[in-house]
Amino acid sequence: MHEFSLMADLFSKIEHISQDNDGSKIVGVTVKLGALSHITPDHFAEHFDEFAKGTPAEGAKLSVIQLEDQKDPNAQDILLDSVEVEA
Repeated sequence: MHEFSLMADLFSKIEHISQDNDGSKIVGVTVKLGALSHITPDHFAEHFDEFAKGTPAEGAKLSVIQLEDQKDPNAQDILLDSVEVEA
């Protein structure tokens, strides 16, 4: 499942950010979906919610930005744009 590997990679990055911040809870995540990533923002949000269960990102506010440029070098990617940790 393509989505599984993408989400596993994304959550690995998110969990490292939490660890680097003394295990802080993740309260916000912003991702950018490339124009050729073949996943809709709604579908991505469903996968995000499932993967977030039991992680520092459970309950985090998710913002998804859908990119339009099919010629962008990252057009097939899901990019972690920002992560907000609990203060």
